[in-house]
Amino acid sequence: MPLRFLSPFLFILLLASAGLPENAPVPQEKPPATETEQGGKVATPQEKPDVKSEATPEVKPEKKPQAKNDEKAPAGEEIPADIKPETVQPQMKPAPEPVLTIKPEDEKEYATCLADLKAIGAVFKEEPRIDDGKGCGIDKPLTLSTVLPGITLKPEGKMRCETALELARWTKEAVLPAAKVALESEGELTTINQASSYICRLRNNAKTGKISEHARGNAIDIASFTFKNGKSIEIQPRDEDSTLAGAFQRAVTATGCLYFETVLDPGSDEAHENHLHFDVIERKGGYRYCR
Repeated sequence: MPLRFLSPFLFILLLASAGLPENAPVPQEKPPATETEQGGKVATPQEKPDVKSEATPEVKPEKKPQAKNDEKAPAGEEIPADIKPETVQPQMKPAPEPVLTIKPEDEKEYATCLADLKAIGAVFKEEPRIDDGKGCGIDKPLTLSTVLPGITLKPEGKMRCETALELARWTKEAVLPAAKVALESEGELTTINQASSYICRLRNNAKTGKISEHARGNAIDIASFTFKNGKSIEIQPRDEDSTLAGAFQRAVTATGCLYFETVLDPGSDEAHENHLHFDVIERKGGYRYCR
């Protein structure tokens, strides 16, 4: 009988009688191939154990410090956690400008000055107190019209008595002797032409800086000298001027520092190219500034 007609049971008996081992392994069903095995060459990858490297420590994300006491940090900036809000310094405000006041005149010194000014031959008129604000003003001003007998101040100028007295003394003791030697042919000195006396402004007419001594009645600017024949000697740069006019200007400039605490001439800076600046500012130790 052909084997294909045997029942399954008889087929198993025949196989047993054929001498197959009793414990023969039963063929296991092969798992389905992976996509790579179906390609024919790559084996199924094995899963690696989840082992953390001892050499690479775990890095936790850094936490940004938070502002304390609900204080909010400005955009793009945070307050460090170790700084308390009360230690954060507020923005400093600029210091307020000093309050400038008009210096009062000593009554005795003022009376002495008036007496000396009259004795030297000056003509002047006492004026009411000037207070233009911002430290500008004169406690006891006067208007000087004649420096010495026969010598006019043009135009007349407001100033303190001390300024007027030193101007008169300088004219009598320094300007007249220099003019007699250097400019005798021009005749007697008749006019001192001033460019500025009292005026409320800053130094050199600047927009910022210290207040000018003109604003306190301490200063006067001399622009030129006029003589009897009508000729005027104007103040200008004369350091290299070898004429008698140049010698006269240099002489009156140098002697100016014997009477005034500050002397600025055309060689000092551009602001004084056309006049002499004289003032009686008080400095420590009697220091004088002559340029």
